[in-house]
Amino acid sequence: MTHKKKWLVFAPSGLMVIGLGTCLVQWASQLKVKNAPTGEWVAAGTAALVVFNAGVSLFGRGVVEKVLYEVREKGPAAATLPPREAHDAQLLG
Repeated sequence: MTHKKKWLVFAPSGLMVIGLGTCLVQWASQLKVKNAPTGEWVAAGTAALVVFNAGVSLFGRGVVEKVLYEVREKGPAAATLPPREAHDAQLLG
């Protein structure tokens, strides 16, 4: 699988799992508000945070794949660009 395909899979998947995790956190907090047994809402909250953090990890992997895709796409030509100061001096004349 190419870096672009991985990026296009991981980033949206991560965002969806992050959304699911936040919904589960809200559900766990509602269990606490409704005076559910402590073990029940603590377990639900722990599972919710695991899901949320998994989403962050997936999204982070998508970012890594995006960077790798851009580095491989642009190749060594990016290394031959002039330094930022020289570029700014050219623009300012």
